[in-house]
Amino acid sequence: MARLDSKIEAHLGRKVNFSPDGGEVHLTDDGSGVAVISEWNAPEPQPTEAELSAADGSASTAEANVDVIANRQKEYGSVEEQIEFITENGLTPWQTKVEEIKDKYPKV
Repeated sequence: MARLDSKIEAHLGRKVNFSPDGGEVHLTDDGSGVAVISEWNAPEPQPTEAELSAADGSASTAEANVDVIANRQKEYGSVEEQIEFITENGLTPWQTKVEEIKDKYPKV
């Protein structure tokens, strides 16, 4: 089961500011370790429990892919390193390298 913040972002289809100081959505612990929405300031209507439950699958996938994306970015290197590789080796070898990295770290 995905975290509440992930389900909210999956439902809205965008990143959400959860900052306690001026954020769009404030989450608090209900006292038993479960996160609940304590304040909703986002421009969209607050999702229902059913809508959040429906977003659980895509939210779980997004959470699982966080490490995959971080690993890929690390292997791609900085933008400067990528440009240098392409300049020295050409675009086709870069595309091959990207496919190898994606195969090494497949998304869920």
